[in-house]
Amino acid sequence: MAQINVIGQNGGRQISLDLPEANKHILHEVVTWQLASRRRGTASTKTRAQVSATGKKMYGQKGTGNARHGNRTVPTFVGGGVAFGPKPRNYGYTLPRKVRQLGLAMALSDRQQENMLTAVDGFGLDGKTKGFIAWAADNGMNGSESVLLVTDDAVVRQAARNVPWVTVLAVAGLNAYDILRHDRLVIDAVALEPAHDEQTEEEGAA
Repeated sequence: MAQINVIGQNGGRQISLDLPEANKHILHEVVTWQLASRRRGTASTKTRAQVSATGKKMYGQKGTGNARHGNRTVPTFVGGGVAFGPKPRNYGYTLPRKVRQLGLAMALSDRQQENMLTAVDGFGLDGKTKGFIAWAADNGMNGSESVLLVTDDAVVRQAARNVPWVTVLAVAGLNAYDILRHDRLVIDAVALEPAHDEQTEEEGAA
């Protein structure tokens, strides 16, 4: 059972969470699923049927000493079509909901075990970047590590969005990939409360 200290204006308590031990295989599966869903899949090439070119035979069938050709759109010629080239597609696939939830819980567990998980109840900021930087410095964040800030407080997100070493997300966008690619996670304490609806499923793969 993980014990997470809550800081902030309404802090001074602990949150008890039953977090699973991180499993590299599960985390790999979840991150791969999430990144696949984010791929745009817009690459497209033209086949020989789609290339605009004359249909006239290039040269005589016999007597030239060259190979027998009748169409300039074949892939062997510059400007011809592409054989088996990419077409627009969707790279996304389905991953079981329980696996996605388990991956998110493991990502949280990994940050908690490294003492890189900070729960906050009441930031007390006024929306100014300078105020956020001062708050971060008071809590051991000086820009030497990347920070994922997850909060539904619009004022706090406004204060932090221009800080280069901070990535800002709403609680609904919390996902395993963004947690793992940042050194520290700073999150609203209410999002970790056991009574909170655990909708923090990784549908933010967009």
